[in-house]
Amino acid sequence: MQVRNFVVTVFLSCSLLAVAQIDSTEVKKDFGRVFGGFESNTQWYLNDKGRGIVQPEDPIRSNNYLFVNYQYKGWTAGVQVEAYEKNALLNYNPEFEGTNVANYFINYKSKKWDVTAGYFYEQFGSGMLLRAWEDRALGINTALRGGRVIFRPSDNVRLTALFGQQRTGFHVSDGKIYGFDSDFQLNQLFKFEKSDLTLGLSYVGRQEEITPSIVDPDFEEITHGISGRLNYSIHSFYSNFEYNYKSKDAILNRISISLDENLIKDGNAISLNLGYSKQGLGIDATLRRSENMTFLSERIPTVNGENTSLNFNDKVLNFTPALTKQHHSNLANIYVYQAQVGFDFKDPRILKVGETGGQIDIFYEFAKDTKLGGKYGTKIALNMASWYNLPGQYRLTPAEYKTDFFGVGEKYFSDYNVEIKKQFSENWRTGFYYINQYYNKPWVEDGSTDVRTNIVTAEAVYNFASDKSIRMEAEHMWADADFKNWAGGTVELNLKDKYSFYFWDIINYGNDNTARRNHYYNFGGAYRINSTRIAMNYGRQRGGLVCVGGVCRFVPESTGFTLSINTAF
Repeated sequence: MQVRNFVVTVFLSCSLLAVAQIDSTEVKKDFGRVFGGFESNTQWYLNDKGRGIVQPEDPIRSNNYLFVNYQYKGWTAGVQVEAYEKNALLNYNPEFEGTNVANYFINYKSKKWDVTAGYFYEQFGSGMLLRAWEDRALGINTALRGGRVIFRPSDNVRLTALFGQQRTGFHVSDGKIYGFDSDFQLNQLFKFEKSDLTLGLSYVGRQEEITPSIVDPDFEEITHGISGRLNYSIHSFYSNFEYNYKSKDAILNRISISLDENLIKDGNAISLNLGYSKQGLGIDATLRRSENMTFLSERIPTVNGENTSLNFNDKVLNFTPALTKQHHSNLANIYVYQAQVGFDFKDPRILKVGETGGQIDIFYEFAKDTKLGGKYGTKIALNMASWYNLPGQYRLTPAEYKTDFFGVGEKYFSDYNVEIKKQFSENWRTGFYYINQYYNKPWVEDGSTDVRTNIVTAEAVYNFASDKSIRMEAEHMWADADFKNWAGGTVELNLKDKYSFYFWDIINYGNDNTARRNHYYNFGGAYRINSTRIAMNYGRQRGGLVCVGGVCRFVPESTGFTLSINTAF
């Protein structure tokens, strides 16, 4: 800790000295530049008698991030300080506690070399073997602390080697991570003139000592992961194929949070993406099959009360987003799918080790000045996504399974939707959306029943001027189970790119439990000036999953004020 604080102090001192020199020197010299940003998210949780919510201990909580970088020619150094005071926002990783230095790094970059020491982010291919990343809204920061070297011997070759330990809170995990990635542009080799062909190969190794309680283990300290990917495009067609493999390792029993030393399995994931795009038409289809691809920097998650580090996406090396449409409708995000990539034997009825499925998107635009296009054109988008458990033979006690490569098992989720966007004049734009969902709650999130929904949404945007507009939205959900029917509406007002105000409300009017037919209202506004944005709102948070890009975290029911500040310098 003392060494880290010393490094940070020296870095900040040098940065301030550089700024002072720039201000005091008459002749302009290159002393480099300082840049960074600050983000603060504060919530004041209140009592809500209508929902039986009692404010938590320390009701005012705040997540704060300050990062400062100093760049001089090919060199860049940076530090990020994080403060969670008095505590982090509700249901964030308990490892985020207090104020401390979170990340620091120094980097040198030239035409051929890119070398980093300290904390860094990285992704190999689609991320199914390795993705170190940050998402503050989800409380995720899985940066690696160590070293990374990127070498570009030519414009057609990129090689990456790295070593590190994964960040968890203000510490790092015990597991040691080794990685190598390569990208080869093969156009010149095959003398392609109208098409593109690239090849990628990756390796990721996770080394962790095996607990002494396991005698004569049938797996090794190092778990190996390899990946290969091929991208090809010609004219309006494109394609991507990727295969990932994880060597044999003891299966994690998520119920007892222990390793099953008698169940040693490897894992694999395969994905195929095909698409066609030209003016007015786009088709994109993705298929993916994943089996036992939970890949952690420590084999056994950390237990904290009723939660484990897995509940906070902590110590997770790889990244497998849910390949479903990301809806902006409040009601369409009540039942959100999460990718099912790992082993989970809950009871004799629910036995799963992965997922198989995919989605297809079709976009079409009726041209302007046609019968269906009208004066401004009409846009139509279709999306269909379905996901299933892997077919095969499963046994609960003693645990064992053997999957089939082809076919589908129990259905997890489906989402079939259509959206139509139409502009009627210079001032009016409209949108209509229909969504049909199936959500197998017992298999996806330990619920009591599966749910089928039909959702309709209509929105209209009116532009008073080029910098003033109002947006109105109305939506309704019919659901056959769980919370039953919902209705909602939104109004947003934007003024001169500086001010914005909104109000939305959704009500669970169809709940069989009349005491839980709640309004979940929210209203607030934001002010933006240059690179600074300040936003404040008051409202009720519906308990459930909050998702960004198909990755989710659970949030509890709450009511209160929120203040957000975001600025860059």
